[in-house]
This record gives sequence, structure tokens and C-alpha cells, in this order.
Amino acid sequence: MSKKSNEQSEDVILSQSGYNVTEQVGHLLRKAYQRHLSIFQEGTIDPDLTSVQFVTLCALHDLGPSSQVELVKATSVDQATIRGIVDRLKARGLIELSKDEADGRKVIISILPKGEALLQAMYPQARQISEKTMARLNPAERVALLFLLRKIADDDMSEE
Repeated sequence: MSKKSNEQSEDVILSQSGYNVTEQVGHLLRKAYQRHLSIFQEGTIDPDLTSVQFVTLCALHDLGPSSQVELVKATSVDQATIRGIVDRLKARGLIELSKDEADGRKVIISILPKGEALLQAMYPQARQISEKTMARLNPAERVALLFLLRKIADDDMSEE
């Protein structure tokens, strides 16, 4: 049997089972996110800056000095991952860690001037990255996509 015939047979089996993984929401979200990450890496002004590090710097800029728990909440990045991000940003001199004056056990993370400068330089690039990610969508599709992604990402399950 030829390769093409074999692939067609597999397609028939998939359609008979009613499940095609490449048409599932998780697969499509992952593909879209991978495309966005590729666009981010091409568009960043700092090749060592990842999208998650950028989000972390944005959160620190917006929130001010924050604990790891607050960063987890603001970035939707898990505790173990945020710890590694904080370590890398600290090693690059973009953030600093200090003890909370009220609770000596709590570590407070603050953005440093070097991190703030990188962030300010990245904002125009970040806008272009978002634009390029959604370039294939018309204005109504862009509004709809952002609305739907917010709705999917909403952690508030109280409405269900």
C-alpha cells in the first residue's frame, strides 16, 4: 500500500472514530501559542528575554514590588516556573530580591532600573509582536478572539 493510501486509511479511521486531535481546542491553542512564541523570539530586542520573563517584568512594573505568590497570580505561571524566572532575571540584574519588612520570611521582588529600561524598550516591539500574531484576522475577528480567550482563561467557575 502506498504512503498516500495509508494516510487516507488513517483519515477514514479518524473520521469514523469522530475524534481528530488536530481539530481539538487544546491542539489548536498550542499551535497558535507556538506560532506566537516564534514571533516573539523573532521580534524581541533581547534574544535572552523569553515571553514569560517579559510578562513577569510587566507584572512587576504594574504591581510594584511583589511576592512570588502575587507574581504567580498576576502571570498565571506556576510556582516552580516563576522561581526559575525570578532566578534568571535576578542573575541578569533586571530585578532584586529583598525581605518583607512586615514578614521577614517573605521575599519581595522588585524591578531594577535596568529591567525597567528593557521593559520600556520592549513595549513597542510587544505591540508589533501582538500585531503580527493576529495579522491574519480582521478587526472583528481580533475582538472576538480576545473576548473568547479571556472567557476560556477566566478562572471564575462560579457562573457554571
